Amino acid sequence: MRTKRLGRTEVEVTELGFGGGPLGGLFEVLDDETAAGALAAGWESGIRYFDTSPHYGIGQSERRVGELLREKPRREFTLSTKVGRLLVPQDPAGRTDEAFEVPATHRRAWDFSRDGVLRSVEDSLTRLGVDRIDVLFLHDADADELFEGALKEGFPALAELRAQGVVGAIGAGMWDNVKLTRLVQEADPDVIMLSSGYTLLQQRALNDLLPACAERGVSVLAASVFNSGLLATPRPVAGAHFDYAPAAPELVARAHRIADVCEAHGVTLPQAAMAFPLRHPAVAGIVVGMRTAGEVRGNVEAFGVGVPAGLWDDLVAEGLLDPRVPR
Repeated sequence: MRTKRLGRTEVEVTELGFGGGPLGGLFEVLDDETAAGALAAGWESGIRYFDTSPHYGIGQSERRVGELLREKPRREFTLSTKVGRLLVPQDPAGRTDEAFEVPATHRRAWDFSRDGVLRSVEDSLTRLGVDRIDVLFLHDADADELFEGALKEGFPALAELRAQGVVGAIGAGMWDNVKLTRLVQEADPDVIMLSSGYTLLQQRALNDLLPACAERGVSVLAASVFNSGLLATPRPVAGAHFDYAPAAPELVARAHRIADVCEAHGVTLPQAAMAFPLRHPAVAGIVVGMRTAGEVRGNVEAFGVGVPAGLWDDLVAEGLLDPRVPR
């Protein structure tokens, strides 16, 4: 599997990364055996970039990723996690946690302060059981009041850790491309993880973020390339989600139209969805959330399929892609 370097750093990622959100029990319970099987399948398939976060299952995803990676040679994989939420112990009292189906043993406390960042990293290293983190992101600082603190105090803390060699590359993982663009312009990130902003269904990052990253040599990792599920199957399934909510009828219809064009070129919707972001020169890789070994093997197989260049021309001609996309 091909690798790309992040920004001006020495950190490299495989073009297909393993997203650890589902390992935290996102939307449904995930047992240890199934999670371990998914991670093992990812490794066996050649994936060497693994992304996680304290947020995913209030630490469960980090622990599960660590159980695989701590047994592997450290130089052979790239690991990223995130800061911005500290996990504070609490009595679960029979409750489960938000969107993650795990016991609510902790609550999240927003904290982008320097001390909060350092504590979060220390806690993550403990849960992961590794000696260092390769890539560290500010996580979900999309709200105005969170972003200002993350930019003014959180990011300098990341830069301090990078200067000390504690982490290799730094950046932010968010949905808001406008705020991410401001971070690129006002700070010195190596990499940006953009959720849902550059996919077959929406290319809002072309307005600002992707040009800014290309100009400044900042790498982009495209996450949520299936838009939470709408693009994850050859045809949209009943009840499919778009950005964590039920997909609107017009979006389902648009996905079907894109699938029509894909089928005319002999490819499927998921194959095109994974190939599309990587055509932009600023995009170093995609990160796909996976929960079972079968999902992993299916995604890796789809990722390896060559997509005809003419597909993108036809999607633009049908008004289904922004004409500014690289072709």
